[in-house]
Amino acid sequence: MVSLPANTPLKVGICGATGAVGKEIVGVLEKRGFPVKELHLFGSERSAGRKVSTKWGEIAIEDFSVEKASKLDVVFVSVSGDFSKQYCDGIAAGGAIVIDNSSAFRYEPDVCLCVPEINAEAARSSKRKVIANPNCTTAIGLMALYPLHKKYGLKKVIMSTYQAASGAGAEGMAELFNGVKEVVNGPEGTVAKNQIFAHPLPFNLIPHIDVFQENLYTKEEMKVTWEARKIMDVPNLPVSCTAVRIPTLRAHAEAITIETERPIDVAGARAVLAAAPGVRLSDDPAKKLYPMPLTASTAYPVEVGRVRNSVVFGDHGLDFFVCGDQLLRGAALNAVLVAEAISQPVGSTFAPAL
Repeated sequence: MVSLPANTPLKVGICGATGAVGKEIVGVLEKRGFPVKELHLFGSERSAGRKVSTKWGEIAIEDFSVEKASKLDVVFVSVSGDFSKQYCDGIAAGGAIVIDNSSAFRYEPDVCLCVPEINAEAARSSKRKVIANPNCTTAIGLMALYPLHKKYGLKKVIMSTYQAASGAGAEGMAELFNGVKEVVNGPEGTVAKNQIFAHPLPFNLIPHIDVFQENLYTKEEMKVTWEARKIMDVPNLPVSCTAVRIPTLRAHAEAITIETERPIDVAGARAVLAAAPGVRLSDDPAKKLYPMPLTASTAYPVEVGRVRNSVVFGDHGLDFFVCGDQLLRGAALNAVLVAEAISQPVGSTFAPAL
């Protein structure tokens, strides 16, 4: 069993505290009133000693060590897959619960891959004290897909994603921001430089995220398939994704088509989505109200709109559009909600107010 004591101040650590996700984790802990007794921020040697202003006072960045981290109650890890593979099990063996944001453990059968509004119980019943955060694209899309699956049963999922620069971390956001300035301020025809992305991102779209697989899908696209099946516990669900990088800063967008086992209608689907925890229905075409990266950025709920019956699958199909903050729902917020969920009793429903 994996659990944290409820309503008890906890010793909390963040590995990668100076990165884009690490900074967001600090902010989410503050805004959600997470019961922090001690906060330990672990960073690189270069950042060690630097002070960070938090709700709990000025906190100095520490050099990481397994010994220090393992003495805490919960440790959020947002560094790299290699770091996680090297250290997470050691931290957990020392007693801490580890919530890992990398892909290092997501596909291991004894590790819970958790979106807490969907499978909090799987995290609580895990025998391993490492819990994996899903890929950001998966986490955002499943907030809408899962409640529809519970009501109507998913038969097929087809998804196209429009992913923000933040998916490549702070460096990706900086490359986009600096590249836009370079193009706008340069002579006509200027093309931005690229190092982080496969091609220049400003004023461009790149249908390539992560490495291509033998089946010609990218790994980013296959992560959606693998992770959706595991989190929703539907092992053979057909899921096809095309992932595209777009020049927005931090909110991912997804156009999703589903075929359902049972008949589905727009009014019923909207009612399901409006009632789903962590979802904000944004769907009034007459008023030009629909999900957008501009409105989803920095927001905790995932926006869902453009809900309509599919002209391909008829009354057994639905098309809709989803936007969610990649750094929050796709990473930091999800991680903190996992910690909140395992602080609740076994068998309880997790439906946090956002």
